[in-house]
Amino acid sequence: MSNLRFKVVEEAFKKRPVKVVAPKERPSEYFAKYVFNQEKMFKYLPLNVYKTLREVMETGADLPLDIADEVAKGMKQWAMEMGVTHCTHWFQPLTGVTAEKHDAFITAPKADGKVLMSFSGKELIKGEPDASSFPSGGLRATFEARGYTAWDCTSPAFVRQDAAGATLCIPTAFCSYTGEALDQKTPLLRSMEAINDQALRLLRLFGNTTSKKVTPSVGPEQEYFIVDREKYLQRKDLIFTGRTLFGAMPPKGQEMDDHYFGAIRERIAAYMRDVNKELWKLGVSAKTQHNEVAPAQHELAPIYAECNVAVDHNQLIMETLKKVAGRHGLQCLLHEKPFAGVNGSGKHDNWSITTDDGINMLEPGKTPHDNVQFLLVLTCMLKAIDEHAALLRAAAADVGNDHRLGANEAPPAIISAFLGEQLQSIVEQIIEKGEATESPKGKTYVSGASTLPTFTMDATDRNRTSPFAFTGNKFEFRMVGSTQSIAFPMMVLNTIVADQIKKMTDELEGADDFETACKALIRRELTAHQRIIFNGNGYSDEWVEEAAKRGLPNIKCMVDAVPYLAADKSVKIFENLGVMDKAELEARADVMLENYAKKINIEALTMIEMSNEEIIPAVMEYQAELAKGAAEIKALGIDPTVQVSLLNTISEKLTELKSATVALEELVAKAADYEGDTEAWAKYFHNTVFAAFDTVRKPADELEKELPKTAWPFPTYEQLLFEQ
Repeated sequence: MSNLRFKVVEEAFKKRPVKVVAPKERPSEYFAKYVFNQEKMFKYLPLNVYKTLREVMETGADLPLDIADEVAKGMKQWAMEMGVTHCTHWFQPLTGVTAEKHDAFITAPKADGKVLMSFSGKELIKGEPDASSFPSGGLRATFEARGYTAWDCTSPAFVRQDAAGATLCIPTAFCSYTGEALDQKTPLLRSMEAINDQALRLLRLFGNTTSKKVTPSVGPEQEYFIVDREKYLQRKDLIFTGRTLFGAMPPKGQEMDDHYFGAIRERIAAYMRDVNKELWKLGVSAKTQHNEVAPAQHELAPIYAECNVAVDHNQLIMETLKKVAGRHGLQCLLHEKPFAGVNGSGKHDNWSITTDDGINMLEPGKTPHDNVQFLLVLTCMLKAIDEHAALLRAAAADVGNDHRLGANEAPPAIISAFLGEQLQSIVEQIIEKGEATESPKGKTYVSGASTLPTFTMDATDRNRTSPFAFTGNKFEFRMVGSTQSIAFPMMVLNTIVADQIKKMTDELEGADDFETACKALIRRELTAHQRIIFNGNGYSDEWVEEAAKRGLPNIKCMVDAVPYLAADKSVKIFENLGVMDKAELEARADVMLENYAKKINIEALTMIEMSNEEIIPAVMEYQAELAKGAAEIKALGIDPTVQVSLLNTISEKLTELKSATVALEELVAKAADYEGDTEAWAKYFHNTVFAAFDTVRKPADELEKELPKTAWPFPTYEQLLFEQ
């Protein structure tokens, strides 16, 4: 086994970049080639149908069935010209990944044996998948199988090309037979409507009568690792859990900071080029790519889009990153912490709210101290973040994210908001004096070198340690995990902000003197919630102490965060805004806790199997060789002290490893006692099973350092991180 593995490593050095054949056209010419966007709608639909569909998309009105038939007809014609034979309702159940069931366009054979190609409006707007095998958190019993998918016409259909051929993918929502949301998209769409309703009310208070729609937008930065696929296939932990359960640190990690923004390796550059090509065809505006901090870690960032479209695009990004990696003999790792001791991966969500006529409600303008509308929206944001910090922490709760949040690589588990020097000054002026009279300006950059340009710098620096940072005209929610669908955290953010906008608008609508009342409200709420503002180092121990003094929650693990989803405080705002009811919230909490228990169980079983079937036999084999060598040396009259010392060390650590493995097996077996209570089950896996992982890993990693690479049964960190 060791020889086979080493051969795999040797072969990896010989690999060269895969040649990527780019389309002959410019990217601008093939961008969204596989998307049924407005351009395609206008071309393939009758004008009256196109106008009706556009109105439905903009207003949320119901789509008449006769119009749906015409849309389906035009969509089918376009799709068939793209080589499509099958269609699918593409939806996002509570599994964390997308789901699909493919149906061919063909009809039942006619008398002459021929078939027709058919796709109706009914098939477009509604599907009926089996809902019994998807997580529901108790909303549906196993025998209650019926569920429905419903077309989300605001997110365009697209054609996906893969080994199955060309498939028409129709983004949809997913609900149970009794109407409860069983997916990520439905609550997101409801939260977007809540934002729209409440933000329009606020705009009207400020005399805006032209804006007709307000939409939350987001640009998620996707971080990921790339490793050689053949090496990946030699590691059961990566295959079954997405992260390494064993692994000693190599001599060099990320301490030199030379990987961040460094030159992209040829093989990875070819991969990135292929990813961009595929995403651009799907209308995903992949914009920025670079090396991240850790070796083998990278980032892809798209241009922001409306929340529900951005959610779909991020799912496509994750799918494409994994699919294209296989073509290049690579493997994409999306886990938040695939390697212990090096930076993990997150998904920084850049969020803002904009009107249909181009107004960004988080744009401070040149003189933000005079921009009362902006200051009111900012106040709503800060109050929402402060009052619902625990809920936001729950929104970023993920099994993998527990390894990341709180380390010196990611935002702490403590929620705070970074405003920067300019807005901080304005907030302080308002709190102290009742109003702000000036906005600090950015300095002029003068390099001292005549060949370099002079320019005005930003008035505010950036803070990469903050979980919720203002970055010019948006907030960056940096806690979201790299594997997560952004639908859930964005739904939570939309809802808590809509709730605060509603409360403040309710108060201001009845004011005799709007301007005076507005300024007084801003001052009152900023004073009450200034504790959430922190511009310093979120990684420091001092901040943990300071946050405790301020009364900010520090929720360190997923199992402690999830219950806040269905707390009375949370249920109230979700129900008041029509986003989710108590049953739907409790269901999601139950699914998340069950998911936690199952994933930790899989990790434990994988760790046990790798220890018993790979590490211990490999060490015993080397131990036997070492003992034989020591005996032969001693027979020659040579002192075998070194060999015996090494043999004793290995024997001691091997005994420790075996004992810890047996103990972990016993702990996993006892977990069955808690299965009747999901929360208790999850807590047992966190507090007892997961807590025992280090007792197994520690002696295994120490043994790895004692054995030659040729004797170790699977690729090491060094080989995974530095040999792509």
